[in-house]
Amino acid sequence: MIWGIFKRDMCHATRNVIAVIVSMGLVVVPALYAWFNIAASWDPYGNTKALKVAVANNDKGYKSDLIPVRVNVGETIISTLHANDQLDWQFVKSDKAIDGVKSGEYYAAIVIPKGFSADMMTLFSPDIKHAQLKYYLNEKINPIAPHITDQGATTVVNTIDKTFAKTIAQVGLDLASSILHYSQSPQMAEYMRNLNGNLTTMANTLSGASQQVTSYSQLLGSANDIVDSTGKLLASATKAGKQAQNALKQGKSGATSFTSAGANVTSSVNTALDQVSGAFDQVAAKVNKAFDAIGKGSDTAASQLTALSEQVSSGESLYDTYITSLNHMRESVEQLPDSDSAKQALLEAIDREITLLEAAKGDSQKLAQQLKDASTQVTQDTAAAESSRKEILNRITSAKQSISNVRDDYATNVKPKIDALASTVSTLISQTDSMITQLSGTADGLDDVTGDVGTNVTSIRSTLGAIAKKLDSSAATVKELITKLETGGNAGDGNSDGGDGDNDADSGKSDELRALATANASTLSTLISAPVALHRVSVYPIANYGSAMAPFYTILSIWVGAIILCAMLKVTISDREKAHVLGLGDTLPRIAGPSGPGNASRWGLRLDHEYFGRYAIFALLALLQGTLVCLGDTYFLGVQANHALQFLAVGWLAALVFSNIVYTLTVSFGDIGKAVAVVLLVMQVAGSGGTFPIETLPKFFQMLYPFLPFPHAIDAMYAAMAGSYGNEYLLDMVYLALFLIPSLLLGLVLRKPVIRLNNWVSRNLESTKVM
Repeated sequence: MIWGIFKRDMCHATRNVIAVIVSMGLVVVPALYAWFNIAASWDPYGNTKALKVAVANNDKGYKSDLIPVRVNVGETIISTLHANDQLDWQFVKSDKAIDGVKSGEYYAAIVIPKGFSADMMTLFSPDIKHAQLKYYLNEKINPIAPHITDQGATTVVNTIDKTFAKTIAQVGLDLASSILHYSQSPQMAEYMRNLNGNLTTMANTLSGASQQVTSYSQLLGSANDIVDSTGKLLASATKAGKQAQNALKQGKSGATSFTSAGANVTSSVNTALDQVSGAFDQVAAKVNKAFDAIGKGSDTAASQLTALSEQVSSGESLYDTYITSLNHMRESVEQLPDSDSAKQALLEAIDREITLLEAAKGDSQKLAQQLKDASTQVTQDTAAAESSRKEILNRITSAKQSISNVRDDYATNVKPKIDALASTVSTLISQTDSMITQLSGTADGLDDVTGDVGTNVTSIRSTLGAIAKKLDSSAATVKELITKLETGGNAGDGNSDGGDGDNDADSGKSDELRALATANASTLSTLISAPVALHRVSVYPIANYGSAMAPFYTILSIWVGAIILCAMLKVTISDREKAHVLGLGDTLPRIAGPSGPGNASRWGLRLDHEYFGRYAIFALLALLQGTLVCLGDTYFLGVQANHALQFLAVGWLAALVFSNIVYTLTVSFGDIGKAVAVVLLVMQVAGSGGTFPIETLPKFFQMLYPFLPFPHAIDAMYAAMAGSYGNEYLLDMVYLALFLIPSLLLGLVLRKPVIRLNNWVSRNLESTKVM
């Protein structure tokens, strides 16, 4: 019975040319649907060069003392994009870029703001700002274009990040290399030798001063002993007066030596202050020389001014040393008895001297800052150089005046107090001599006097001893510095003996620094800017985007083909056809009842015979549709198919399953079944995971996903194209074939109770004359 129905259907389908053409159209149309979509999406991301994206650079650049070259990240971006063909970059002004996005001329625009480089360089300051690019996007032109241009913008940002990190790293490595080369130059070696010589001289001077102070203390001790001895001798015998007078003469000689030492100190102070004043004259001459060199080259002038600034700054330590010495002297004077009339005057003189030195130091600091500012200004604004020269020369004059004030105050206030102290000592001894001469008969009362003198001398000796210890400590510190400099120089030269573990460690560090600085700065900076490289390994690779979309469009076209078949072919068999199959002529007997499914069952043509008999031609045309679309994908479009026979088998199985589902819905519910088939199509387009991963879809579609045939058919086709993991292909084919079970159950069993209802609905629709 089934074969008889199928044979008559084939005869009718091939009876005339129109029937053959329509049959061929039913086979070809679904294939055309798939091929057009696959071909149109073959390589969309490879043709992004036609997407116009505007780029506007307003960056003004940045320059600082840390990085002595002008940095303009915006220009670097433009240069990089000129070599980038990912998009059609349009380099225009910012106004035109923004207007072009609004008008649709450009899909997007990237505007680099004025302070972009400056904001990026705030990385090295406490107030860090996040550098931002302005990205304008027209999202109404095309739904996919914004995502493509976003990728282009992301590429720009990544390029900026890598370029910035590479530039900073390269500047740092170049600077380290320059410092290393300079440290090994003959000029630097000469500087180190001069520095060691000066420090050695300073250490010797401090040691000599300590010895001189110790000598003063010993001299005062001798004078104290002489006074004590004199008192005892006067108390015991008047005839010892001559010996006491001789001892007092020795005391006078010591006082004379003290006075002479004070004169030497005064001479040393005057000489030092004169040298500082002369140094300012030299600085003034060098300033004039540096400003005169501006016309020849601002970089040379800036370098000279920077060197002068450093020279003046280095001189500030001399003020600190002198101030520290005065503070130490003040502490010593404070230890003198309050009854000493010269104590308060000397303290005030020392305080005035410290104040003047602080003022002179402040002038030197301001001069150093002005020199530093001028070194930056001459490279940026040579027109203001002359004004800077006048300000600096005025500052030098002010500093010299401060030094003169220090020298005058020392000569006017400090030196007289020191001389007065020496004179007081001499007067004390003279008075003692006169007292011994005049009061030789009253030697008993001399013990009290000698006791007071001994107390004063002991206090002074204690002060001088403290000063001597501080001088020795300073000398030891300077000598230790000399030793470290010599050790560091040897380690840097690689000539360390290896006997000291610290020297070995310093040598190792120096070797590491030398190795780092002598390496290829460009290679190292590139590594620092992008320390991790992504190596992409494709698992089950797909040749192109068209091949990746082929399973979705192929399976979709097969379902569309099934709907077209049910729209063009009849799913029910007429009574006349049933009669011919049964051999009863052109009509069924009247006892068959109204026309409809199952009305010829009493003559042996059951409902299942009608179902499979008419479905046979649907299955044949569906198989032809699946065969044509799969062969066209593989051999006409060139879609990747590592396993071509498996690829074709998926098309055949999908054609049978889909055609049976749509045929069953139509034969069971008529035109309503066709509408349900279209609804199922729409649901599967959204929820099959053919375009976007199912995990990105709403929860409803994720729950519906396993109960739709599309996902299993698409997964099986992907496995045939790129390879299968384990039994993946077979399982998907089995899951797809299982959809035949509910379809056959509906077509053979469940539709029997609704046949009359379906006939009643059909008659009512036909009665409307429009449905």
